Amino acid sequence: MAIVNPTIVELSEKVDCRYTLVVEASKRARQLLAGAQPLIDAKDMKPLKVAVDEINRGLLTYSRNPDMEE
Repeated sequence: MAIVNPTIVELSEKVDCRYTLVVEASKRARQLLAGAQPLIDAKDMKPLKVAVDEINRGLLTYSRNPDMEE
């Protein structure tokens, strides 16, 4: 079993809910796979790990669409 660093608890403090964390990390990972430049030194790191690290460092921001909220 792999040790995940940062933990989900630490990452949850960066976003309003775990669902948002998953969505934002997956969107960023897809951007990286499509050729976007990483915001960190990402030598030999998988795109999802890079995305999670960028979120943890506060390098990525997001905004909710107010029309989508109930």
